[in-house]
Amino acid sequence: MSKPLNWFDVVLMRKDPPFDMKFLFGTYLLSLVDERRCLVVNHPRGLREANEKLYSLNFPELIPPTLVSGDREQLKGFMAEQGGAMIIKPLDGCGGNGVFYLDRKDKNTNAILETATTNGRNPIMAQRYLPEVRRGDKRIIVLDGAPLGAVLRVPRGDENRANIHAGGRVVKTTLTSRDREICRVLSPHLKKSGLYFVGLDVIGGYLTEVNVTSPTGVQEINALNNVRIERPVIDFIEKKAAQLRKSANRP
Repeated sequence: MSKPLNWFDVVLMRKDPPFDMKFLFGTYLLSLVDERRCLVVNHPRGLREANEKLYSLNFPELIPPTLVSGDREQLKGFMAEQGGAMIIKPLDGCGGNGVFYLDRKDKNTNAILETATTNGRNPIMAQRYLPEVRRGDKRIIVLDGAPLGAVLRVPRGDENRANIHAGGRVVKTTLTSRDREICRVLSPHLKKSGLYFVGLDVIGGYLTEVNVTSPTGVQEINALNNVRIERPVIDFIEKKAAQLRKSANRP
């Protein structure tokens, strides 16, 4: 038997990316939920506004040199400024899909940029290539602005992408002072947007992405460290839901 959304204490919005029209419509529907009765994690408005690629642009001091453009010559100029190499990625991609390493010596560069931008009609993100990615792309799981744990995803020898979906190997890691500083800077912004459960991607001390739709890494962190970081996540959600019930004078 189906129930109206307001019947639930909590709705955990955790649909696998990409962020498509189906996902967008889902956030519109969840925005109709009475926030005094039902907790939605993450908040639908926050999910709409925090594009996983573009959100990092709010923190220029934390990210590598970055350009968002659909103009081929502008993108090539940016690559030259970065020493002749860059990473490009679609703004709506996930799991490493559509991510390319470009080098000025590659005669396919023009064709790749034309394809990636649909001949200039769609903007893409270009970032300085960070060679530290060979040592790993760190995924940090954040709850209510504070880091719970992290895992290092190391690319295969024949890959530049460290994503697990692209064959990246998971390695145990620790949080550095830089990692904690990134979390500290983002914390008030994430909380304000209702983005309670988030995955940050950090390479060489630079924030590269902010994952808000369905952050992965929990299973890998648990297995490598013999922990259960889902427990504080559920405890946090139950506490927030109990606060809602109390404020609404519901049992």
